[in-house]
Amino acid sequence: MAMIVTRRALICAASLGGAYLALGGRGARAEAKSGLASYPIAVPIYQSQFVAASQGFFKDAGLDCKLVQGGSGVKAREILASGEADISVGDITHPMQLSNHGRNARVVMPVDVRNDALVFVIRRDLHDQGIDTLAKIAAWKRPDGHKPIFGVSSLGGTTHVWATYMMGLMGGLDDAVTWVGAGDVETMLGAIKTKQIDVLIAAPSLERDASAHGWGDLLFNGSSAENWDKYIGGKVPATAHYTLKATIDKDPAKMQAYVTALWRATQWIKNHSPDEIYGSIEAYVGSSSRDSNLFEIGVMQSVTDYDGIVDADSYARGAKVWFRELTGIKPIPMDQIIVTDFVAAAKKA
Repeated sequence: MAMIVTRRALICAASLGGAYLALGGRGARAEAKSGLASYPIAVPIYQSQFVAASQGFFKDAGLDCKLVQGGSGVKAREILASGEADISVGDITHPMQLSNHGRNARVVMPVDVRNDALVFVIRRDLHDQGIDTLAKIAAWKRPDGHKPIFGVSSLGGTTHVWATYMMGLMGGLDDAVTWVGAGDVETMLGAIKTKQIDVLIAAPSLERDASAHGWGDLLFNGSSAENWDKYIGGKVPATAHYTLKATIDKDPAKMQAYVTALWRATQWIKNHSPDEIYGSIEAYVGSSSRDSNLFEIGVMQSVTDYDGIVDADSYARGAKVWFRELTGIKPIPMDQIIVTDFVAAAKKA
């Protein structure tokens, strides 16, 4: 039985579902290795971990795996770096940051072909005043004369990295606002509800919830295929499963088990409806409404990388975003951060 672990408490995860499809074999399951996987916040972007747990794919691969929610991408990364977790999921810059700071990390499987968490939500009262573009909100000043406040899950995390890059291409609008970390689902929604922030940049499910409650409205969708292609230029592995090189070296078979389970979960997602996927991950995404989660699951099905391949062109597109002054990440050659062997083996299994 998989478990969700938080800093405060442990709660039981959803019951295992689906038919038994052994990859690890009965012997591997009888000698299951304990493990921990970390993820940032409770949204469907990270559903491959949730499905691997709820559908029993971790168990089938010989893992007794628990999931720990960090509360942000940065915190999930710190859990991995501390040695508490074997594998994590989040913006691909997280393993790059670790490698730049002497904790050599590796991407073992990409999650998507574009970032789906670039949905800009503006306070409804501001939208009602006619502030309906990024240029207009960037020119607006708060009552105290300060710049508008843009909230992301964490500074240096997925939404921050990509949103600043995209806004920078719009005439330097990223410098016209103040960026703050707003935390997890509850605190992000709470921040726009109470007008502590003026714009929230987050996953589609949060935009739906903010709109339904009357707190905010869609301002700009940087995740749409049209806007992504306009500003980024095509496929990029924005989110990825990653681990420490030391963890791979210590037990490559265990890491293979993780990737095999996550690969199976990704293929399961490809072949099931949003309703079926939601039924599998509901225990992990209960902080936002069913309708909002179903909407985001549908979006994720259109951006998920079902091939698990990072090619040179997609890496080069991402390099423009990853290796710049904001991130402080020194350029890393593709073959020193991307590992392909585990996905290749999972496909053969």
